[in-house]
Amino acid sequence: MKIVVCGAAGRMGQTIVNLAKGDSNFEIIAALEREGSKAIGTGNPAISSAKDLDKFLQEADGIIDFTNPESTLNNLGHAKKYNVPIIIGTTGFSEQQKQEIDEFSKSVAIVFSPNMSIGVNLLFKLVEESARKISDYDVEILELHHNKKKDAPSGTAAKLAEVVASVKCKKGEDIAVYGRHGTNSLRTKDEVGVFSIRAGDIVGDHTVYFVGPGERIELTHRASSRDTFAAGALRAAKWIINQKPGLYDMADVLNLK
Repeated sequence: MKIVVCGAAGRMGQTIVNLAKGDSNFEIIAALEREGSKAIGTGNPAISSAKDLDKFLQEADGIIDFTNPESTLNNLGHAKKYNVPIIIGTTGFSEQQKQEIDEFSKSVAIVFSPNMSIGVNLLFKLVEESARKISDYDVEILELHHNKKKDAPSGTAAKLAEVVASVKCKKGEDIAVYGRHGTNSLRTKDEVGVFSIRAGDIVGDHTVYFVGPGERIELTHRASSRDTFAAGALRAAKWIINQKPGLYDMADVLNLK
């Protein structure tokens, strides 16, 4: 499978490139970074400018994108033009940008997930099941990441809040409270508190607390290596090559639905 890796100099991009190089199922035909990046011309394969994306897509079987929301939407336009499936691991999208992704999915196959690891996607299912069974318990979410992460909360934490909200037939943004401060912060019954810690080199920890009378249940996923996310992205790339246009997530890839 011939793939293009967008955001190849980033933490995730480097990990994906390294894993793909060791997998005989993949050939990296392009590793791309934003125009002006100091990484251009370095690495193996040598990193090219993202402005050259078009010339690689004529022979590409798939794109793996870990960039930023604006770059991802731009890359989706190119993916649509050449009908190339795309794996999106970028986080931090606004609701309007998510709607744009949904519109693109009418023309191109997309796997869009804030977290590509098997364990986290099992966590989504466990949280959904727990939220159904103990719907009267308070739910709070805590996420920890390295001190260079730009967006907060993490896409995974936001997705966890959405999972809980969906059980209550609501939207994540309607019940999520991102941190609390002040003298008028009394918790309401249905809200979900989402809290972010940024420190050191933490790869990614997520804990969902279900708290009821006299007891507390904690569902936790801790990532010790980015390899788990990169392996999931490559697994998604293998899967999507045979799919029709549409918007998919890792639950589809892992057959968890």
